[in-house]
Amino acid sequence: MRIAVTGGTGFVGGHLATHLAREGHEVVVVSRGVDQRPGAVHVTELGRIEVARASITDRRSLEQAFERCDAVAHCAGINREVGNQTYQAIHVDGTANVVAAAEAVGVTRVALMSFLRARPACGSPYHESKWTAEEITRASKLRWTVLKPGMVYGRGDHFLDHLSHALFTFPVYVGIGDRRIRPLWIDDLVEVLVASVEGRLEQQTVAVLGPTEIGFDDAVRMIADVLNRRVLVVRLPMAFHRTLAWVSEKVMTVPLVAKAQVRMLEEEIVTPVLAFDELPHDLQPRTPFDEHSIRAGLPEPGRFRLKDLRFVNDPTKSIR
Repeated sequence: MRIAVTGGTGFVGGHLATHLAREGHEVVVVSRGVDQRPGAVHVTELGRIEVARASITDRRSLEQAFERCDAVAHCAGINREVGNQTYQAIHVDGTANVVAAAEAVGVTRVALMSFLRARPACGSPYHESKWTAEEITRASKLRWTVLKPGMVYGRGDHFLDHLSHALFTFPVYVGIGDRRIRPLWIDDLVEVLVASVEGRLEQQTVAVLGPTEIGFDDAVRMIADVLNRRVLVVRLPMAFHRTLAWVSEKVMTVPLVAKAQVRMLEEEIVTPVLAFDELPHDLQPRTPFDEHSIRAGLPEPGRFRLKDLRFVNDPTKSIR
């Protein structure tokens, strides 16, 4: 099959593109420019991967990228707004462009990466824009699949990457208490995405969650243990975390935590909303959140650096 992957140089899209290429598929990674992040360079240098210069904000360039493709995995997304990279532009208008371009050139299938608790009229622009993207996809003429994963982790993620750097940088971690998560190993999600673009989950909206339910602060302690870091976890109200997110978005290239992520954690990431179909038993994620999977997903150890600050790096140069 020939499969296009939007967000193909980002975390989920990059893992998916790599897997598809190794399985013998022709892969078109859709990228609006030259992405110099190490993970992105690794993806684009693999064999059987073609890089198409296209933006999800430009329908015509998407049509050119999708030519001769059998399916599109739409993995492009943002967790904070910077400049013209808004939730409306990327999640809503971008999805409308992806769907319209796919229909125009005869693509058969589309798989959309949404979020576990995406829904309308909830007061969160992130959740609401992801829901609108779902509705656009379900209304298309394509054979569609909507996936609603929770918190995804693995090599190159935000969760383990930023937490590990924070644990090397700060002696105190500010906890959120008993709020729970069900971390989802990236390879388990990729397996479901592959099944989607190959046609197993047509016209279905499914939640994808990891098998381990754990308190977020307990997950932090597990990661600290794997890193052999002694850390004091101090619980503070969610108002502090919202302020921290606001500051992080202002000063960091990739925020320590984004406002949308605070909202996710405040609600917990364990129960799906408006996921209408059951994931087949053989596709149910099985990788536990434990020492082995944490080690497999950790980046190189180290502190935050100057390059992590916005005045040093411009975050508008790439879309994940």
